[in-house]
Amino acid sequence: MNDNSILLGAYLNTTTLVQHQIESFNRFIDSGIKKALEKQNLIEPSVEGFALKLGGVRTSNPSIIEADSSRRNITPNEARLRNITYAAPIFMEVVPIIRGIEKTASYGEVFVGELPIMVRSSLCNTKTMTKEQLIASGEDPDDPGGYFIIKGVERVLIGLEDVASNRIITTKEKNGAEVKSRVFSSTPGFRARCAVTRNQNGMYSVDFPTASKSIDLMLMLRAIGMQIDEIKGYSEHLLTFRNDILMNIELSSVNKEGTILQPIEALLEMGRLAAPGQAREYQIKRAEMQLDSYLLPHIGGEPAARKEKAKYLLEMARKSTLVANRLAKQDDKDHYANKRVRFAGELMEELFAYAHRFFLKEVKYQIERTSARGRRLGMQSIISPDTLTEKIAYAMGTGTWVAGQTGVSQVLDRTNIISTYAHLRRVKSPLAKKHPHFKARDVHGTQWGKICPSESPEGQEVGLTKYLAIMSKVTVGADETMTESELRKIRDINPI
Repeated sequence: MNDNSILLGAYLNTTTLVQHQIESFNRFIDSGIKKALEKQNLIEPSVEGFALKLGGVRTSNPSIIEADSSRRNITPNEARLRNITYAAPIFMEVVPIIRGIEKTASYGEVFVGELPIMVRSSLCNTKTMTKEQLIASGEDPDDPGGYFIIKGVERVLIGLEDVASNRIITTKEKNGAEVKSRVFSSTPGFRARCAVTRNQNGMYSVDFPTASKSIDLMLMLRAIGMQIDEIKGYSEHLLTFRNDILMNIELSSVNKEGTILQPIEALLEMGRLAAPGQAREYQIKRAEMQLDSYLLPHIGGEPAARKEKAKYLLEMARKSTLVANRLAKQDDKDHYANKRVRFAGELMEELFAYAHRFFLKEVKYQIERTSARGRRLGMQSIISPDTLTEKIAYAMGTGTWVAGQTGVSQVLDRTNIISTYAHLRRVKSPLAKKHPHFKARDVHGTQWGKICPSESPEGQEVGLTKYLAIMSKVTVGADETMTESELRKIRDINPI
């Protein structure tokens, strides 16, 4: 036996080949659900003096309600045989707010829906079973888990490969004249593509969702409230960037015959582009909504975050100037450091946030409807567990995900044990299979040790459907708030 065989044997004895799926889902259970709820935890219906606040969330083990209304735990094998979903009930703490006062002891925990549970995850009923107990309950003790059971069918969530979120990637366009800095700004349940483009003359423009056309960068910075001296000060460490900034200030639409527009005037100018022909007040409100909700949402959605967004836009512009003047190399989109693979936990977090939004809308509608009829507001009448359950079950049963991706959830391949493991380690690119995308399909040097260089289907899917290398380890991510707070304490770091 050679050294490689010893190493591989030791690795397989200490870990499982589907550990990335199980760890990802466990992280979703531990923190992902709470993160999704923190973004949307208040229901404010059109009922005077009444609101609902959603507090803590609790998920128990997979169970089923029998015909006699009793609830008992079930095993994955029973879910397969009875063609039911292996799911656990979700309970949320609901606190009514009456005239600004929270009535904590009013409702307590309320059943709001069911969540499919991954086999062999921390909430799975087989997690703590011994080999003998697994056999007695009809389970295969060598089954790796890492999949779900939806209406009796075993389904796996395929890893989705995508460009890294919240990371500036600067590239030259095909014509070579324009340089574009892009960032996929992501928050739970929402993803916005924002870009700063530098044309061949050195002028900057910004693109982001809801903007019908590119907006002048200087106009946007003034609308945010940044002073001209602040903008100039940001560029003082790099001469080429300072020249671009001075030229943009001089030639920008923010400069009207030598007079710089005031922030409110710049906001109104943005509002005219977003809502032409509307009232002045509505145009200003519309411009503010665009800045807060759709421009770089990962930085924040409050007016207080606008200054940080302005600095981020300037950094994107600075990077485009560096690449345009050949002072820095353009980023390689196919480099695996610029990629992220989202497995079951992140996909479920995205789906749960999407379903939760519909749940809040339904609860709000039922409160308003019950109040209009003059009936008493009871939890049974305003909260329907089916709303959350059906949204999640539909996506997992059909494979159609939140952002329109298809084939995310697939029926697990049980041809043999190798096929099962391979299916649980599959990685899918979001690129359309009909288009060439030759560079995206090629094996990149940075995939070494992460992606298998040879395992890929023939035909249109070649290079777009890939598989994890046998010893690749997938990290489940970390909370970046601590690192961010420490970096903010450092004041003497200047841009290069």
